[in-house]
Formats: sequence, structure tokens, C-alpha cells
Amino acid sequence: MTDDHRDKIFDFYTKHHRMPSYTEIMRLVGFRSKNAVYKLINKLVEQGIVIKDATGRLAPTKLLGEVPLLGLVEAGFPTSADETELDTMSLDDYLIDKKDRTYLLRVKGDSMIDAGIQEGDLVIAERGREAKPGDIVIADVDGGWTMKYLRKKGSQIYLQPANDKYEDIYPTESLNVAAVVRGVVRRY
Repeated sequence: MTDDHRDKIFDFYTKHHRMPSYTEIMRLVGFRSKNAVYKLINKLVEQGIVIKDATGRLAPTKLLGEVPLLGLVEAGFPTSADETELDTMSLDDYLIDKKDRTYLLRVKGDSMIDAGIQEGDLVIAERGREAKPGDIVIADVDGGWTMKYLRKKGSQIYLQPANDKYEDIYPTESLNVAAVVRGVVRRY
């Protein structure tokens, strides 16, 4: 496997927002057999560059690479800054605990603005995590989907927005938490 092969696969992922199929990889790198692609994929898995999910589909692991972690920046009074590389960090590793249970959702609306979540942001949601009161959750309440704080008053479970313009939501029929919000991504 060459860096050129890996780069072609990553370029495909960047352009199409998905990993290529075995047939697409065969065309991308100029192989004549799927067996050669299979061997290439196994090398990428061994190197920790991609993983295979339970269905055999490919997913990137450290596709974005690691970014230098230079230190701290003062958000209070200005201090002198020394640019010393402390370490490197993969944004995927920092933001995502369980890749196979995690997905992104684009935020619409302003009901969570006081939690620092604005319209247009992406939230990182994880399925299968036990939701506790105080968590921000993605929930199906009475047949409609929303993102709110999960709250509990006595034995009553309800959803609370992070904007005083909106009322708390008390389910009349059902409340099912689908995922817990683990992070928010905003691009300036």
C-alpha cells in the first residue's frame, strides 16, 4: 500500500462524505481485482486508519489526522503566551466515544440557545447512552422530535428548553429518548 492509495481513498471520503465501496476503491487505486482491495483494506484496518462495522462497511478512524495541542489560552485577563506543543489530539477521539453509536444532527431553531447551542450548529448525539436528568437529549415526545434538557420533578419526566421564550414540554402520551447530546460543533 502506498500513501497515494490511502490519499485517494481519503479524497473520495472528503468529496462524497462516505467511504468508497470495494469496487470504487478498485477503480480509484487502479487495482484489477477485489482481492487486492481486500488486502489493502486489511492493511488500513491493521494500521488503525479505518474500521469495519458489524456489516463489513468501512468507517474512517483518524481521517482528519491529529492537530497539535499547543497549550492554554486565557479567556480572562491577557497573559503572555508560550507556543509549546504539548501533544497532538484527534478531534474524532476528543468528540466521539462510540463511533458506531454516534451521529450528527444540524440544529434548527433557538430553543437551546442558553445552553450555547445555536441554529445551524451540529450536535453530536450518541445512541444507547443512559439519559439522566440534566442531560441534553434527542427525544420523541408525543410523536414529534426535539432536543431539550431531560428533567424530572418527582416521578414526572419532562423536557425543558434553554430559552425562556419556550415552555417546558410534559408528555401527554409518550416520551422516548433516542440519544444523548455529547457535543456541539460550530464553524465561524
